[in-house]
Amino acid sequence: MELNTIFTNQRTGNHQQNVVSRTDFQRDFDRIIFSSAFRRLQNKTQVFPLPGSVFVHNRLTHSLEVASVGRSLGSLAGEYISETYHDDISDLSKDFYQHQLHNVIASACLCHDIGNPAFGHSGEDAIASYFEKNENQLKSKFSEKEWGDLVNFEGNANAIRVLTHKQQGKDEGGAQLTYTTLASIAKYPCESIAKKKGVINRKKFGFFQNEKQQFLDIARSTGMMIEHDEPVIFKRHPFVWLVEAADDICYNIIDMEDAHRLGIVNTEDCENLFLDLVRSVNPDDIKRVGDKLGIITNKNERISYLRAKVINSLINKTIELYKSNFDKILDGSLDKGILDIFKTESSSLTEIERFSIEKIYNHKAVIEIENAGYNVMYELLNHFVPSIIKEKDERKSYDKMALKLIPQQFIYDDATVYQKTLGVLDFVTGMTDNFATDLYRKIKGIDIGMTM
Repeated sequence: MELNTIFTNQRTGNHQQNVVSRTDFQRDFDRIIFSSAFRRLQNKTQVFPLPGSVFVHNRLTHSLEVASVGRSLGSLAGEYISETYHDDISDLSKDFYQHQLHNVIASACLCHDIGNPAFGHSGEDAIASYFEKNENQLKSKFSEKEWGDLVNFEGNANAIRVLTHKQQGKDEGGAQLTYTTLASIAKYPCESIAKKKGVINRKKFGFFQNEKQQFLDIARSTGMMIEHDEPVIFKRHPFVWLVEAADDICYNIIDMEDAHRLGIVNTEDCENLFLDLVRSVNPDDIKRVGDKLGIITNKNERISYLRAKVINSLINKTIELYKSNFDKILDGSLDKGILDIFKTESSSLTEIERFSIEKIYNHKAVIEIENAGYNVMYELLNHFVPSIIKEKDERKSYDKMALKLIPQQFIYDDATVYQKTLGVLDFVTGMTDNFATDLYRKIKGIDIGMTM
């Protein structure tokens, strides 16, 4: 991939150039911040049940923190590229890498989870399982590739749809972001039938069939390297690695801090894990860290301080590895995530992940919300999908009553069965945890009564 052609200010929909005080990439950041899809992340589960007496992270606060880390990574990477490749890039490119790359990475980080349904990964699992379990009744209504999208439902692919799809009665191009920001969130730039476990750009998939042409436009306009034409597979865009690293840094470390505040993880274990990681990246910093901890006595403040040190250490390690692997990133041959490379050098991050799986992700409260969320999302689909896929003149009164609960912008009655189904998925995946739970209770007759 060529450094002068992997970015563009072209955007989806009406991308007529405007003379404004903000750059195109700053405008991306602001559009995401003010979007309703981003705002709804405040009531979508990150790991722990919401709400609680102790404040923990939700998808919105997580995304804001990832954007903060991503901005730092983008700034450091842009400085490196503009200096190292000074003689190979144009003046326009130098300006972009020096002054705009950090905005692109921050924007992509803001919206990296925007396609995730309520209740975390259990929500995704519920959607895929619904179609798998109803294969006999549903599969014949879809093409092979369309069916692949549904039984492998993926929040990353849904993010591209949320950000680019034109809903009924709304403007073209969805959020109308630049192709550069959209390319930066495409961790798995392939279609669903091309997904392959163990292959970094094909571990999951990155776009639905309905958005295939839009994704092809994004990929070609940002210089992404084609790996295979049919099925469509691209190599990752060079900016994706930074967005992925920012996400990995935050969820690995912040989940631990949340678990400590909730009393799931004790202070000593948390401190030791964080100190080991700082030591593995910058052993010379340990004495200064120890001196600081000698002053701080509040246990939550001690963990907050160490969390900041760990994130700073991982930012520096990420940039170091990004630089040393940059040639492989550009030619599409790098086959491990940045932090996965770090794990081969040090066991400290691997130990945090192992500890988190054992003590946090398998904690009773987390398992309970995942089970509840799975059932809520499954039953909502079961209420709407059978009715929406029927022809209008074949719908019974109960079908019509069910569909009256779906806002009109999600109803595509003159479209294919696949597009009608995606409309229901747009509605259900956009729900917050509370909205989904409330609607589930009402349609199941658990709560009866008028609410506004």
